Amino acid sequence: MAVVGRCASLFSASSQAGRGRLITEPASPTRGDFQRDRDRIIHSTAFRRLKDKTQVFVYDEGDHYRTRLTHTIEVAQISRALARSLGMDEDLAEALALAHDLGHPPFGHSGEDALSACMDAHGGFDHNAQALRIVTRLERRYAAYDGLNLTWEMLEGLVKHNGPLTSREGVPIGRYKAGLPYGVIDYARLHDLWLWSWPSAEAQGAAIADDIAYDAHDVDDGLRAGLFTLDDLAEVPLVKDILQQVDDKYRRLESQRRAYEVVRRVITRLIEDVIVESQLRLAGVTGEGADAIRRHDAPVIAFSAAMAQAESELKTFLYHHMYRSGPVMAVRRRAEDAVSRLFLRYMDDPQALPSAWQLAHGGSDPATRARHVCDFVAGMTDRFALQECVRLFDETADLR
Repeated sequence: MAVVGRCASLFSASSQAGRGRLITEPASPTRGDFQRDRDRIIHSTAFRRLKDKTQVFVYDEGDHYRTRLTHTIEVAQISRALARSLGMDEDLAEALALAHDLGHPPFGHSGEDALSACMDAHGGFDHNAQALRIVTRLERRYAAYDGLNLTWEMLEGLVKHNGPLTSREGVPIGRYKAGLPYGVIDYARLHDLWLWSWPSAEAQGAAIADDIAYDAHDVDDGLRAGLFTLDDLAEVPLVKDILQQVDDKYRRLESQRRAYEVVRRVITRLIEDVIVESQLRLAGVTGEGADAIRRHDAPVIAFSAAMAQAESELKTFLYHHMYRSGPVMAVRRRAEDAVSRLFLRYMDDPQALPSAWQLAHGGSDPATRARHVCDFVAGMTDRFALQECVRLFDETADLR
């Protein structure tokens, strides 16, 4: 469904006309800057860890449930598809999608909730800010600098893919009205990421690709786990007519194929709606170039009003039948307890940290020490966190 036109391609980000990197590097003769960003992310330690980080279920629930890595690959595919159809830069769209979950701690949102509580007195914890911290400070692979030295366009998209963080005057807004996350404040002292503006269309596309991937694969995983059935989903408007179309066309289809056919059609419908709606919104943007998107007064990559309502209703269904279901909540509570106990143990006993982290721990003040421990715990995979529970507490956290 390629609908590339004047209004789309004029607003594409460009690595040639971009703002470059904090630390200047020679250009590559074979790859553009956004391609190099993508490759640095793929080769990072944080990216490899995503294979053993939970999406909704813990890693040992089964081989077919999504992990952060498989989710990330699905988001990247959808992000590329949107960028291609809208005439945007596919390399930047893909790189942003591949990086968007780097800051998540072990055990999904359970781990984030636990770390947020542990860090409440020390600047808090936010997975987007942690992703920024990873790619600008914590990855230590290059001789010339810490972090990955990504382009300005990558960093602003990583931090702002859900929209502006502040007003034009610098006052925090929205979910951050109580204050910006530590990692963002820390980096903003070095590099102005225009926290007041919308991000590029590529970043907005990666964000909505995340929503589409979540909706689709959580339906798939929830069905596979037996948390709900397709008959339950038939009450959701977005799914109801799709299910009817599948049943009308394929009678007596086995349940697994029936479910997959519904899920893939949901993905298609969401993507096609975004493309059509985004073309309409882009036509109303004045000026040219990626900065015209940043200065626009509203997002340009979005669902139509009708689809936004339908997608919200699907999310509400998943919230009640999956994310807050009894089995999942029981696992979440135990996961939060495991992360909290690990954090407190490392704070009380720095010698419990691996030797490389002990050297960096030093005799720092409580806030610095807490951030150091938080960085270590946030970087854990589910598997390693469970191993640490065995090592430090002589017990395995029961997360089944």
